[in-house]
Amino acid sequence: MRNFVVFDLDGTLLDTLPDIAGAMNRVLFRHGLPQHPEESYKLFTGNGAKVLTRRALAGYEALLDTVYPEYLADYGAHNRVDTKPYAGIPELLEALGKRGAALMVFSNKDDADTRDVVSHYFPGVAFAAVAGSRPDLPLKPDPAALFRMMEALDLKPEDGVYLGDTVMDMQCAKAAGLYAVAALWGFQTREMLEAEQPDRFIAHPLELLDVAAERFPSR
Repeated sequence: MRNFVVFDLDGTLLDTLPDIAGAMNRVLFRHGLPQHPEESYKLFTGNGAKVLTRRALAGYEALLDTVYPEYLADYGAHNRVDTKPYAGIPELLEALGKRGAALMVFSNKDDADTRDVVSHYFPGVAFAAVAGSRPDLPLKPDPAALFRMMEALDLKPEDGVYLGDTVMDMQCAKAAGLYAVAALWGFQTREMLEAEQPDRFIAHPLELLDVAAERFPSR
């Protein structure tokens, strides 16, 4: 038996909104299209970059096949400009690592971008697995990719906790049989998350240590 924690990335570990909004708005500007306030991107994210692009286009969806690859290229080149870990996240990861928990990142962000920002912002963290969206696997809330990671590491659902900030995360956690913890510092509101009935809400990353103390037997 090994305890583990699955983390969403955008809005959970990292505040990526400035770089996401910046990249998309630059592409929209180059095409003479309306741009959006940074805050609007909180509701555009969560379902992968293609859906993000479609939502940002809002009425100009015919340009999706042009704008989508341009956004991926721009974001890939500028995904480490204003992004930053949320306060308390580095300390949380260090404390969980000392407890012996396996740490995993599971995101709907493009896989290459997921690995890029995780390795850049958390170079000292020995994640057991890091995965973003791939064309051969469905996006969250489908747990197929998560099940594949868990199987590779011989992890059991009853030993895991899932921390995320979106409805999609809560749905994925429940579909995978993990203890679902909703992060209130992220991109979606408490009201949105309440509809999914998470097992726990936390307002600060370090509160997850209390969850770990309850869920994981002491070593």
